[in-house]
Amino acid sequence: MEWKNEVNENQKRGTEAVGSEINENPERGTEAVGSEEALDKKEKEGEQIREFGQLTLEDSGNRSRIHLLTIIGEIEGHENLSANTKTTKYEHVLPQLAALEESPEIDGLLILLNTVGGDVEAGLAIAEMIASLSKPTVSLVLGGGHSIGVPLAVAADYSFIVETGTMLLHPVRMNGTILGVPQTYDYFKRIQDRITGFISSHSRISQERLEELMMETGKMTKDMGTILVGKEAVDEGLIDSLGGIREALEYLRSRLKDTGYE
Repeated sequence: MEWKNEVNENQKRGTEAVGSEINENPERGTEAVGSEEALDKKEKEGEQIREFGQLTLEDSGNRSRIHLLTIIGEIEGHENLSANTKTTKYEHVLPQLAALEESPEIDGLLILLNTVGGDVEAGLAIAEMIASLSKPTVSLVLGGGHSIGVPLAVAADYSFIVETGTMLLHPVRMNGTILGVPQTYDYFKRIQDRITGFISSHSRISQERLEELMMETGKMTKDMGTILVGKEAVDEGLIDSLGGIREALEYLRSRLKDTGYE
């Protein structure tokens, strides 16, 4: 009788252990799925930063989602630059901007710039896309926003520059064979008018003053143009305000609140 009771009790304990394990497994399964989803999200974010220099910033308190776009190095045009050159590729940026405009999950755009300039056509194409977005946009010049980087900086609804940030304004340049005929210089002037017209229409600087700064001969020893540092860019009306990442995010979130995106 004692042996039978022991067998019965062992069977009972085994049944209870199996039952408790069955009850715990759903919770463990849910936790495992949640951790895998979080890991996948981090991996996707890491890949997005490596490949495109982009990231989505989430503010759980205000429930706003801000897309971060970095424009760095040289703006690449229709020809690939060398593998040693850091570039921003328009074929990456343009589809991302189009997707951002249509995405209900993204409320605003923050653009970080540290660029030496690059291809005029590609730079203007990106600038026009940024300017035509319906969602609030803010740009922040870090390091440099030179040459065709200037239209990219002013394309946003509001622009910031750090105190040590620089912006280089210069006449249009062209590489390769150039014909020494009047039509070539007319073509240069038309390209330059497109750039200065866009900048003046998206900032507080006049087109005439902009051309004066571009044609300046006493600021650089081996080139024509003007370098504006931090506050100088604000005083000239090229950039809206001095500030860093904190000010840029605060302004963008205030715009999101005012426009009802939060």
